[in-house]
Amino acid sequence: MTALPLSKSARPLRLATPVGRKAMLRWIGVHALAIAAALFFVLPFVFVLLTAVMSDSQALTRDLWPNTWEWGNFRTVWETPGFLTWWRNTLLYAGLGTVLAVGSSIPVAYALAKFRFRGRNLMMMLVIAAMMLPPQVVIVPMYLLWSKQFGLSGTLWPLIIPFAFGNPFTIFLLRQFLLTIPKEYTEAARIDGCGEFRAMVRIVLPMAKPGLAAVALFHFFYCWNDYFGPQIYASENPGAWTLSYGLESFKGAHQTDWNLTMAATVLVMAPVIIIFFFAQRAFIEGVTLTGVKG
Repeated sequence: MTALPLSKSARPLRLATPVGRKAMLRWIGVHALAIAAALFFVLPFVFVLLTAVMSDSQALTRDLWPNTWEWGNFRTVWETPGFLTWWRNTLLYAGLGTVLAVGSSIPVAYALAKFRFRGRNLMMMLVIAAMMLPPQVVIVPMYLLWSKQFGLSGTLWPLIIPFAFGNPFTIFLLRQFLLTIPKEYTEAARIDGCGEFRAMVRIVLPMAKPGLAAVALFHFFYCWNDYFGPQIYASENPGAWTLSYGLESFKGAHQTDWNLTMAATVLVMAPVIIIFFFAQRAFIEGVTLTGVKG
């Protein structure tokens, strides 16, 4: 008697091929690393937020989950004398500084990207050299200039006014982004009778919105988090403190209310996180396209 052939549905299932197993293991490994990296960045924020709603006696103990949710810590921090003043000063410093830095850097970056003139490479090298120069190197003569010659110590103006003359980092990033815009657009604008300024404003800048958004966010975050500058120029006047420097006042000489310190930290970080959340698409696009050409 001959055996009948098995039907397709009755045939035994084949085991996964080695190639399929390798692909599955690679997928598991990549996602496990991604989850581990995400937890590495997220857990510190979770720790700060949980500590911010703890009582003073529980903060920084082994008990990591709040026994009672002290949401009033945020109100206590908000009503701290001077906190609203620090907010206004930080908004002035970050907002006005960003507008001045981006506005004054656009013509310089446009000239370095679109014009061909003698000494252009030398000027670009000077911009890069200024980026590499630490601010601590020139802080003594700059402080003497602003405090002795102009009498602006105890204010934030020594930090804001220099941005009206350009910022090396902003110039470099904008120049790299403008290089990605084809020169045919500006040449067509010149043929139609546009001057260089009108071509820059009407043609190039609308196409450079992602790059402008990226450098503006970079500069805003830098000013918002700046601690060194306000410490040098505004430390003698509490009315000119910023949020980053005012956080120091929550640390006492003999005791620190860590729950209030963490609550203040959350209030300082919240605007930056919200701004990045709504502008992340333009920010990532600008960072991705910046530096395509050299």
